[in-house]
Amino acid sequence: MSIAERIRVEDVTVLSDDWYVLKKTVFSYRRSDGSWQRQSRETYDRGNGATILLYDPQRRTVILTRQFRYPAFVNGHDDLLIEAPAGLLDDATPEARIRAETAEETGFAIGEVRPIFDAFMSPGSVTERLHFFVAEYAPRDRASAGGGNADEGEDIDVLELGINEALGMIASGAIRDGKTIMLLQYAALHLLRA
Repeated sequence: MSIAERIRVEDVTVLSDDWYVLKKTVFSYRRSDGSWQRQSRETYDRGNGATILLYDPQRRTVILTRQFRYPAFVNGHDDLLIEAPAGLLDDATPEARIRAETAEETGFAIGEVRPIFDAFMSPGSVTERLHFFVAEYAPRDRASAGGGNADEGEDIDVLELGINEALGMIASGAIRDGKTIMLLQYAALHLLRA
């Protein structure tokens, strides 16, 4: 039996359609024992996205960004957040979007991008599926200063870090962004092993 056969949607209410769409859905779910249970969930739909880790295998460095994130701030993070470049797809393919986001945020014009996996980052409430990529870079690939799109409220610093320094920043709590931790651990296992 498919999951679609185990769900009966009874009511959907749009709670907010400002920044993105927040909905409350009442549904019945057929449990493993065959009984039906009525449930209610709120889902935040902001579209799907893509993220990338730029890495230099010769110098064992990575490119990350640092920027203000209001949701992290209101949850007690009184600092800028260090992250891998990322963005919402906005009707583009994941590959096209991550190339554009990389140029906009970091200033690097990258060649081949390699998809490594996709993941639901907060499936209890957010519908977003994030596509993860890696790509090699070299200092000569920097075409502009980057910094993001000021019209979208972005004010982004570009960081170049050694892989060991970046991994140490996870351990110290300086890097707390989930997608970035996943990409750095992938790099340590598959791309920039000691």
